[in-house]
Amino acid sequence: MTERYGDYSGASNPREVFGEALRDARETRAAGKLTQSDLARKARTSKSTISRIERGVPPIASNLPALFDQIFETNGLFKRLHEEVVSQSYPAVFRRRMALEREATIIREWSPTIFPGLFQTGEYARSLFRSSNPRATDEEIAGLVRARLVRQELLLGTAPPNVYVVLCESVIRHRMGSPAMMREQLSVLLGHGTRPTTRVQVLPFDAEPHLLVDGPISLLTAPNHSTVVSVEAFRTSSIIEDPEHARTAMRAYDDLTSEALSTRESAVLIREQMETL
Repeated sequence: MTERYGDYSGASNPREVFGEALRDARETRAAGKLTQSDLARKARTSKSTISRIERGVPPIASNLPALFDQIFETNGLFKRLHEEVVSQSYPAVFRRRMALEREATIIREWSPTIFPGLFQTGEYARSLFRSSNPRATDEEIAGLVRARLVRQELLLGTAPPNVYVVLCESVIRHRMGSPAMMREQLSVLLGHGTRPTTRVQVLPFDAEPHLLVDGPISLLTAPNHSTVVSVEAFRTSSIIEDPEHARTAMRAYDDLTSEALSTRESAVLIREQMETL
C-alpha cells in the first residue's frame, strides 16, 4: 500500500509532504474514507490536530506517525516522513549526519563535554538549547527538544543499532542544571547501559593521552560495513568518508575503550555521582 503515496510535487517542505500524505491516506483508505473527526478518534487525538497536520502546521506529536502507519497499514511510511520532518529542524550541516545515523548498524560515540544527543533527557536538552540559543522563543526551544527526543526513537525499534559510547568523567561530574535534572540524566544513561545493544563506558580523569582529545566524534557504520566519521564543533558538523581516516579513527576509538572503565565500573561511578547530587 505504501507505493500509492509519495508523489507530492506541490509540497515545498517535509511538513507539507507529511500533511498531504495523511490527507491522501485518509481520503483513499481501502477500508473506507475517514473524516478528520474519524481519524482523530482512531488516533486518540483531536480533529483540530489532524487539520493542523494536514495543513503542514507544526508540531507533529512523536506518537502519531506510528499510529497513522497502523491505521492505514502504510508499512512505516509516516514514520519515515516524520524522520524527514525532524531532520529539517536541524541546520543543513547536521542533516546528512542524521540520515547516516538512522541507517547505521553500529554507532560509536566519544564525548569529552556533554551527554550525546541520543541519550539526553528533555530537560538536559532544553538546558543546552537555551544556553546556546539565548534569543530563541520558548516555542522554538520546545521544537528543538521535540526533534532531539524523536531522534532517539531509533534506539527503541525492533532492530536498534549497536551503540557504544565513551564519556569523559567530566561529563558525568559537570552539573549542567539542577541536581534533580542531573540525577534524571544519569539515571537515563544507566538505563541505556542495561540494554543489550548499548555499551556505556567512562574515561577516567587519569587516563592516558589519546588521539581523540580534540573533541567529540561519532563513528557511523552502515549496513555495507563502511564507516564514516562525524566530527562536531561549534554549531557545525563535518562528515569524513576517507577510508584511511576512518580506520585511524577506529583504532583511536579502540584505544579509548581499552583505557576507559569497564561497563560495570562505569555504572558504579555513575551511581556514586548520583548519590552526591
